[in-house]
Amino acid sequence: MFEVIAEEVVSLLYTHRNPRNIVGMRRYGIVSKAEILGVPKPILREIARKIGSNHKLAIRLWSTGIHEARILASMIADPERLDEEAMDLWVKDIDNWDLCDQCVLNLFWKAKYAVKKAVEWSIRNEEFVRRAGIVLMARLAWMDRRLPDKIFIEFLDILRKIIRDNRRYVWKAIVWALKKIGLRNTRLRKLMMDFCSMIKAINPRIANNVLNYLSRKPL
Repeated sequence: MFEVIAEEVVSLLYTHRNPRNIVGMRRYGIVSKAEILGVPKPILREIARKIGSNHKLAIRLWSTGIHEARILASMIADPERLDEEAMDLWVKDIDNWDLCDQCVLNLFWKAKYAVKKAVEWSIRNEEFVRRAGIVLMARLAWMDRRLPDKIFIEFLDILRKIIRDNRRYVWKAIVWALKKIGLRNTRLRKLMMDFCSMIKAINPRIANNVLNYLSRKPL
C-alpha cells in the first residue's frame, strides 16, 4: 500500500510538469543533478495539505531524487521523527538554493537538532550544506522566540569565521541571517550593527547590505 501511494504521488507530480517553469527556474539558478518538473509551489502546498503529515511517505518521496518530490517530502515529513542521520543524509543531497531553503523553512528548523545542525553545517565547506546551516540560523532567529540570545551570539561567532566566503548562495544567506538576528531585540541589533561595522573592511558587500537594512527597519 505504501509503495502504491508513493507511486501515485509521483504520477500526480508528473501531471503538473511544466517545461516553461523549468526554463524559468534555470534562469534563477535552480538547477540540479536531479530531475526538475517545474511544478509550482502552490500546487505542491495543496498536495501536501491533502496528504497531511506522513513521514514514511516523505522518506520514499525523497528517495525518488525528483526535485519537487523532495520539496514535497519536506512539507509532509514529521520533524519529531527527523533524526540527525536523516538530516545529514538529506542535506548532502541538496544541490540548489531552492531545495535548500524549502527544506530549512518547511522542516529542518522544527527538528530538535536544528541549533546543532545550524552550527555543524555552517562550518562545512560544501556550498549548499553551508547555506543550509546559515539559513537555519535565519529561520530560527525569525521563528523560534524561545531561544536565548546566547545561541545567536554563538551563531555570530561562526559567521565571523566564514565572512570571507563570497560564493553567491553563501554570502546571501549570511546577509539573511544577520538581518533576522538583528531584528530579534535591541541587544542583538546593536551586536549586529557593531559586527557589520567591524567587518566592513573585510566584506563591505555584506556589511553595507545589513547596516542599511537594520538602520531602516524598526523592531
